[in-house]
Amino acid sequence: MEKWEIEYYENARGERPVEDFILGLPVDPRTKVYSVLDLMREFGVMVGAPHVKKLKGTGLWELRTSGEVATRILYLAKSGKIFLLLHGFVKKTQKTPEKEMSIAMKRLVDYKLRH
Repeated sequence: MEKWEIEYYENARGERPVEDFILGLPVDPRTKVYSVLDLMREFGVMVGAPHVKKLKGTGLWELRTSGEVATRILYLAKSGKIFLLLHGFVKKTQKTPEKEMSIAMKRLVDYKLRH
């Protein structure tokens, strides 16, 4: 079975904010994120709860980890078996905050304009 690829959003300055977010996490939550990314590479969109969730009405998905530091990474499943990681944040509320969704959507628009 062909594996999915993980692509990090990169802005016009060459910065990769999601990669920086992951690298800035403490070891335990960072390890959990990498474990879910491995599952996503292997099983693609077939990975389900509790690891990922499709966000209704957005076209985006949410990578989810729990524990002392609950993390979320908003991403797009692109054609060609590619996941585009758009925005990462530490979860502090029950619902995905609008501010976090807005950042992901702005990055998606920027990505589409430049690719």
